[in-house]
Parts: sequence; structure tokens; C-alpha cells
Amino acid sequence: MLKFRYTYFLLFMGFFLAEVAIERYFHGGFIRGVFGDYLIVFVIYCFILSFLKLKKFYVATAVLLLAYTIEIAQYLNILALLKVNKSRSTDMLVGSSFDWRDMAAYTLGFLTILGVEKLLQKKNS
Repeated sequence: MLKFRYTYFLLFMGFFLAEVAIERYFHGGFIRGVFGDYLIVFVIYCFILSFLKLKKFYVATAVLLLAYTIEIAQYLNILALLKVNKSRSTDMLVGSSFDWRDMAAYTLGFLTILGVEKLLQKKNS
């Protein structure tokens, strides 16, 4: 089950650096508000597959469910319910506010992953 996969790790690093650039240089708009959420699905997916040999569909589904869970936690204002002070760290982990566009971005990221993996599987067959 444990297996280091160099390709997924390089993809993870690329997507992660793109996320850092978005966080650093874009302060609103489509790139920060939607595209960053689209990419985070790839970041987490590639990170997991860098170290674990699991079925790709299950990993993609788990990442999507995690993203949905975090977005729902934002909707429920989980930080206030848990009496946790809002900070830059909590914004990075939990986000700042619920948005349906985020759910759409996560879903599109998930569907893109499935599509790319299917194309790669056909190519390698």
C-alpha cells in the first residue's frame, strides 16, 4: 500500500506552487475565488497518490468529500460553534465563507481528475 510515486509527487509540487502563487499574487476574482479551489483538489489528490497505492477513483472521491465537508463546515460556521477564534491559519484550513461556486469548482476538479486518469489509462493500455 505504501509506495512512493515520483510522477504524482512532481505533480503535487507543481499544483502546490501554483496554489501558493495564487494565494500570494491574486487577492480576489475568479483566479483566487474559483480556480484556486479547483486546483486544491489536484493538490490533495496528487499528494495522497505520491505515497499510497490506492484506487484512484476512491482517492478522488475521498478528496471531493473532504472538500465538500470543509465547505459545509464553513456554511455551519463551525469555528464559531467550536468557539475558535478566526485567524489566518483557520482561514487557510477551513476557509473563510461558504460559496456554491466553491462546491462547483471542487466537483469540476474531481471530474477533471477522473477524465484525465481515464485518458491516461486508455493511452497506457
